[in-house]
Amino acid sequence: MSPGAEYLSRSRRLVDRVEAQLPELRMAARWFSETILAGRMVHLFGSGHSRILVEEMWPRYGSFPGFNPIVELSLSFHNLVVGANGQRQAMFLENVSGLAARILRNYDLSPQDTALVASSSGCNVVPIEMAEEFRRRRVRVVAVISKQHSDKSKSQRADGKKLQDFADLVLDTGAPVGDAMVRIPGLETPVAPGSTVGGCLLINAIKAELADRLTRAGHPPLVLTAGAVVGKEKATELFEAAYDEHARRLARLYANIGAKPAAGPVRDPEPAPAPKTASARPVDRGERREVSRPVHREAAPIRERSGVGERSSSDRFPEPLARARRAPVEDREHRPSGWSPGGGASSEGMKPTRTSDRDRDVIPASHGRRSRHG
Repeated sequence: MSPGAEYLSRSRRLVDRVEAQLPELRMAARWFSETILAGRMVHLFGSGHSRILVEEMWPRYGSFPGFNPIVELSLSFHNLVVGANGQRQAMFLENVSGLAARILRNYDLSPQDTALVASSSGCNVVPIEMAEEFRRRRVRVVAVISKQHSDKSKSQRADGKKLQDFADLVLDTGAPVGDAMVRIPGLETPVAPGSTVGGCLLINAIKAELADRLTRAGHPPLVLTAGAVVGKEKATELFEAAYDEHARRLARLYANIGAKPAAGPVRDPEPAPAPKTASARPVDRGERREVSRPVHREAAPIRERSGVGERSSSDRFPEPLARARRAPVEDREHRPSGWSPGGGASSEGMKPTRTSDRDRDVIPASHGRRSRHG
């Protein structure tokens, strides 16, 4: 048997392995349909080459809205291989603890959501912690792994836990240990991986079951379809409608980001009481301290002469410098001999120069005392 024929033969075995999981596939489709019918989204995550399964689910021909593809380029952008954004960095970041929590910090998750996390080995830190974070937020998790490969691999987590330890449902791609399926005479290591083939079979079997459930529920999905099938005009209409629906669903994931959960039942805010008098000023009594300092109106700009005509000091000097120039302060020429920059006298018995409250309000501390002429 030629190597190519051997690969095709082994791929047929993957079909058998996926078919044996039909009850699990239907369960995943049922969970996903509940999420989509509730107006929420199914979150998809895969690092490394497992991102292929994320894009296989949505968006591409034959797929439909209801999925949130979470693809971190730092973990899956392999085109450059070496140098900036290379494979070494991606493989390193894939095992940085805490990154998953930072990724999910961007979304307002709900127990109505579900998630699918793909990792062939199930042993890298970020996919494991993604599943862990989803579960912590009461989101059901479907894991896609290669069971044989995962069983023979060592987890990168200190506690030894793997992706399947944080999953509510585990699906097996059927790929062998090390993923590659074909051995070539004279070549030490096998070639031609199978996890992508098995994973895509799983993804599309779920998609087909899910479309059936949504249609029978009276909500047929908006499927991205080629113009060769439905005509160019209809295909464009479906694409635009599907993208719009995706945007609306995605907006819900950002609606309450950063909002603190209410301690009790949420009630409409009571209207603020009307001021007792017409001259009363409303005061913000939030976390900021109330300022009791009197507020003064701005003085009219001082008109000064220049060689090109009159202009206002506020035209020449930005605030607060212009305000400092027009503030009523004493002239430098008439300062007492014991005057000090602090505004007091340096010798006993000398009466300190006082600055009114209004002056302190309008004179920036960084400019000190200035002459009207200086």
